[in-house]
Amino acid sequence: MADAYLSFIVLCIFLLIFLKLILRPLPVKIPIKSRHVFVTGGSRGIGLGLARQAAAEGARVTILARNLEQLEEAKTSIRLSTGVDVAIVSADVRDFDAVKEAVESADPIDVLICNQGVFASGELENLEIKKIKGMIDVNLIGTFNLVKAALPGMKNRSDRKPVSIAFMSSQAGQVGIYGSTAYSASKFGLRGFAEALQQEVIADGIHVSLIFPPDTDTPGLAEEKKTRPPLTKIITASSSSMQVDEVAQKALYGIKSGTFSVSCNFKGFLSSIATAGISPQTSYVMAFVEVISAGVVRIVALCHLWSFYRTIEKWHAKEK
Repeated sequence: MADAYLSFIVLCIFLLIFLKLILRPLPVKIPIKSRHVFVTGGSRGIGLGLARQAAAEGARVTILARNLEQLEEAKTSIRLSTGVDVAIVSADVRDFDAVKEAVESADPIDVLICNQGVFASGELENLEIKKIKGMIDVNLIGTFNLVKAALPGMKNRSDRKPVSIAFMSSQAGQVGIYGSTAYSASKFGLRGFAEALQQEVIADGIHVSLIFPPDTDTPGLAEEKKTRPPLTKIITASSSSMQVDEVAQKALYGIKSGTFSVSCNFKGFLSSIATAGISPQTSYVMAFVEVISAGVVRIVALCHLWSFYRTIEKWHAKEK
């Protein structure tokens, strides 16, 4: 028994050493103090929380959104809570020319946080094409527009410290949930974008983070809950929401740590392990956890899926 235990310990040590040698990108710290953090969707919700947190940590912050009045209110709110003035710029992320002009009018960007997002829940057959297209355009195409506009300046920066591009995904970007077909598609798309982009920009010292917040207590969530299909409400009933400042702190910590997959709670952590696939990993300890626990976490995931489908079966049986 003692020999088996010792062999297991030796095997784990060798696995840790092996993982530390092969992991790419290499671990990095991304400072934000006195650097420029550009946050889209920054007039409210998670974006406002991120802007406030970054300003409190000494960053120079610019927030972008469409509504100029809400931007002014956000600027005042950040000044009152941190004593720091942030820059504001109004633009629609769906319009590349407007985004390019907004980015070029701002200081060179060190941390780009693509946080903008819209969500309309509903079964696919009941969703208007206009709403589906709106989610894809804002959540996915808007992110392409932002990165495309900001990338030249980030690559040609005079300060060669590492910089970051962060995408605000969702736990619905890890697991498809009933009633979120279009939203999940827009958020799953961000993952493929992030994985490919990281390979394209790593030689320039640009690190990509993909953030997976759960339901977060924002004005947008309150509105979205009003239109959720009954089945969606039942399936998601056991999932608790997080506060904006909690999500902002965890997200910003993940960005500063150069983490690719940033989870915000324990369920998100398990989902990250279950969906790790061939995504980048900078922490050899986290890679070790993924390798060791993958089988068990897959079983847990299958149990969750069973509960989802069982709920759907019961619902349709009752409706008949």
